[in-house]
Amino acid sequence: VQLQASGGGLVQAGGSLSLSCAASGILGSSSTLGWYRQAPEKQRELVARVVGTGPGFTDYADSVQGRFTISRDNAKNTVILQMNNLKPEDTGLYFCWSLWRGHEDWGQGTLVTVSS
Repeated sequence: VQLQASGGGLVQAGGSLSLSCAASGILGSSSTLGWYRQAPEKQRELVARVVGTGPGFTDYADSVQGRFTISRDNAKNTVILQMNNLKPEDTGLYFCWSLWRGHEDWGQGTLVTVSS
């Protein structure tokens, strides 16, 4: 599976951004799509994921719960991360990620910078 991410950019604290990731290839109904992020000098962490396609189970990092929303468009094989009330600590490189039948794929990172 190839993952093509778009979105990201620079925003002031309190603002919003949306990330989109288009998956090409076969992803079954039990597949997972999600987003990881990596801040400078920190380990990569899971931000949000949606498991399954109809409508799927969503899971969020505690730090983004209530501010970020992940959704999946099955017809377009796309996952979207809507990020609201952004904080400087949300700054990092965001990676689209898929998991299916034990195999992981990663998209290229897209940079999100939140200024205070």
